[in-house]
Amino acid sequence: MPKAGSSTTHRRVNITLPSDTLQQIERVAEKGDRSRFIARAVAYYIEGVGRANLRRQLREGAVKRAARDLEVAEAWFPLEDGEWQKPRR
Repeated sequence: MPKAGSSTTHRRVNITLPSDTLQQIERVAEKGDRSRFIARAVAYYIEGVGRANLRRQLREGAVKRAARDLEVAEAWFPLEDGEWQKPRR
């Protein structure tokens, strides 16, 4: 959704909706406000899909890099355990 004070260009489009969907919209949208309601619903849906895609990509990336990340972590374990402070023999 555009932020307050920003200008948005509107375009008229023809869409086809199932009758029951249109009835549901008319029940919850204020009279004369269907376009704004649909625009907000679409933006909400797209935001949700975007978040789901990001979660999926993050999960796939974590799985893909798991072996590498484990190697890096294991390489640092001696430092975390204070090995660097122990006297050399």
